[in-house]
Amino acid sequence: MFKPSSIALAIAAAFPIAFPQTSFAQEADKVVITGSNIRVTEKEGAAAVQAITAKELRASGKTSVADVLRTISANSGNSYNEQYTGSFSAGTAGLSLRGIGQKNTLILVNGKRVSSYATAQDTQEVFVDLNSLPMAAVQRIEILKDGASSIYGSDAVAGVVNIILNKEFSGTEITAQIGEAATGTGQAEQSVLFQTGWGKLQNDGYSIALSVDAQKRDKLQQSDVSWLRDSDFRNQTNGSLGWVATNYIGTNQTNWLGGIQGPLQSVPYSAITPGKSGQVLAYNPAPYRTLMPGIERVHTALSGNLRINENTEAYAEWLHSYSNANETFSAPLSVSSSLRAWNNATQSLVSIPVVLPVGNSSNPGSTPLPFSATLFDLGPRIKNDRVTFYRALAGVKGYSAGWDWDASAAQSSSSMVETVSNFVNRYAFQQVLANGTYNFANQSLNSDDVRNSLRLSTRRPAESKLSTLDFSASRELANLPAGPLSFAGGAQWRREAMNSQTSTAVLSGTELRPAINIIDGQRDVTALFGEFGIPVIKNLNLNLAGRFDHYSDFGNAFSPKAGIRYQAADWLLLRATASRGFRAPSFPEITKSTTVSYGSVLDPRDPISPNQPRGVTNITIANPNLQPEHSNNLNFGIVIAPTATSSLGIDYYRITQKGVIGTESADTIIANESTSPGKVSRDDQGRITTLYRQYRNQGDREVSGLDIDVRQRFNTVNYGNITLNGQLSYVLRFAQPLTDGVALTNGAGTNYFGSIPKWRGVTSADWEYGQWTNTLTWNYVGGYQQESATNEYVSSYATFDLTTSRKLSANTTVSLVVQNLTDRRPSWDSSTNFFDITQADPRGRFVSVKFNHRF
Repeated sequence: MFKPSSIALAIAAAFPIAFPQTSFAQEADKVVITGSNIRVTEKEGAAAVQAITAKELRASGKTSVADVLRTISANSGNSYNEQYTGSFSAGTAGLSLRGIGQKNTLILVNGKRVSSYATAQDTQEVFVDLNSLPMAAVQRIEILKDGASSIYGSDAVAGVVNIILNKEFSGTEITAQIGEAATGTGQAEQSVLFQTGWGKLQNDGYSIALSVDAQKRDKLQQSDVSWLRDSDFRNQTNGSLGWVATNYIGTNQTNWLGGIQGPLQSVPYSAITPGKSGQVLAYNPAPYRTLMPGIERVHTALSGNLRINENTEAYAEWLHSYSNANETFSAPLSVSSSLRAWNNATQSLVSIPVVLPVGNSSNPGSTPLPFSATLFDLGPRIKNDRVTFYRALAGVKGYSAGWDWDASAAQSSSSMVETVSNFVNRYAFQQVLANGTYNFANQSLNSDDVRNSLRLSTRRPAESKLSTLDFSASRELANLPAGPLSFAGGAQWRREAMNSQTSTAVLSGTELRPAINIIDGQRDVTALFGEFGIPVIKNLNLNLAGRFDHYSDFGNAFSPKAGIRYQAADWLLLRATASRGFRAPSFPEITKSTTVSYGSVLDPRDPISPNQPRGVTNITIANPNLQPEHSNNLNFGIVIAPTATSSLGIDYYRITQKGVIGTESADTIIANESTSPGKVSRDDQGRITTLYRQYRNQGDREVSGLDIDVRQRFNTVNYGNITLNGQLSYVLRFAQPLTDGVALTNGAGTNYFGSIPKWRGVTSADWEYGQWTNTLTWNYVGGYQQESATNEYVSSYATFDLTTSRKLSANTTVSLVVQNLTDRRPSWDSSTNFFDITQADPRGRFVSVKFNHRF
């Protein structure tokens, strides 16, 4: 694509000096739009662009790109980081601009695509893992808050994040940071960043930049957090004891199987489920729940530039990362009537009877006994994900015959190997159930040989690949009365592939209660794009852009865009864009894909507990007849800058999506069970065991809101310089159907469609005084209404982060970093009977010391 750091992202944002006819050396210096006294217009033109500089990255005290990006106000919701431990993508982090999903936010590095993560998150979300991208090499990050399919193609529906890395670096720099939670959890974190470089392109004809950063963080269990370790939330609004009842005969949880043993205790049934009576055997899940996985990551970025002649330059980049995340996947396996294994021949689940035969040591009676039990003596299930990511890119760019041109080729990949220990072997389980060699009622009597025969370790591989060829060219076509008429055009080819498999233990039917995410697909994409920068009158510029994409699986898509930028006065900027975009169906949605996952439903026809939550299995398959999701974007903005040190920007956005891809809701499937046979499977008692789903183009989605950007700088003689910087986003509307065939419901400020708080903001105050630099940041996430019978309100969440730095010498700086200065706890959410850690960090106050030295 065409000159991403200086043209492509800037063109998506504005256009007044789009394609100047200057020398190649002069052209290489252009990064963003300039020519105005309004500060934000250096980053924002017809559409808002937020820029985060390397200086701001250091001042944040964050140790990863993901941690920095996930705090921006436009990250409205429905994005996940490694705290989301129950997914197929443990240890990863993504970004969801405007809250419409990670798959609708395009992530670029140096203006070009990188491979998506090796597999899908939540079975459907294909996204770029921010944890695979380097931190040390970042020069700046630009966030385009507008649709950009006319420039980049698919996925840029909500916006684009362009992570721009250093192309040159002088000297050598090393940074070390060590931190620990100040709340007694014992969780520690260490990171090291190293940068060095050789040569300057302008002076030496070449440049090489190398950076390496590494990060290590301990695992945080729920049992490590003092106010969470007992899982007793009865002191919270509509809270209950979050223990899990287990080890009982039949369906009556008060009919104990065995007695108190291991982690099992006798607990009032009403403490767990209000309205119930009697005593149950239950355990505290806190020791088996990971809040943040332990991680080890190493990122490397190497880039080189070589001047071939006065107007031609060759360049190459190498990005590589290794990541390892470990977590407690869950408590030991619980076996019950819903126990199943996979039949690969029929592509379906088969039920495994959980019945104590007559004569079994745990069944003193004369009839077989259905039962439920947790196999505590086998140990918790432990998961480890190892991820390797790379991108190799090489290209040539130059200036000839009035044209600036750029040609490049790249190969990128994300591969993952997941291993899980202490699953349960189906055939060994059936054997010990039949011969009575495993004691379910008193597990302390079991031998190590029997336990080891039941334990099963699995290995699941996955890989995503991306190959690209890009060519672009731009020039001035003519000089109009108001300025030059500019043109840019180009072509792109890419091949996308994903091969996410499951373990051989699952395919052979050996693993009990398997979770499956099989994806196998490949497609080619070709595209042509072009745009014009048209000066209409002085200070009024029009941009027209369009892109045509052809996909080998579903067909074609065309994405036009128009933008206008009017510099009404030195202190006033008006801007607007209108565009059409699309998101291509992801591989889990359109290609060979089968997913087995688990959830709960409310079944009004359940013969035992109607309209009470019941665990079920979901089997979801792809649909080769899907069409892309289409979107219409509209943006209006105004920027007021009364002085060179102050500015106020207000932008309105609206996104309308048609044919959003999803599956029927569980409520719809159950309600239409009689008219749509084959989608619901019930057991002999008439209770739901499995729901069958298929992706399809279904309802619409409408999203709108406001972004506010405020900047003020005070320069003083005696008290240093103070800079105030604030971004605030407000969601006006986030509407889609609650179920199939009904009108749109506005979910802004609710958790109907994931947690979508109306307000989200980040405000920082920087004070530079002598050898001291201090940054205080306020992070705010608004509250939201629950989707629950109680219709309660989850309160807002606000934290302060502090970074204070002291220069010890011209080349050495030491810093104190405190995240969550006031030790604010996450907000309570009674619909989950837990605290909302999707919007908050469960660690509490975290204190680090950072040392930086430049050689």
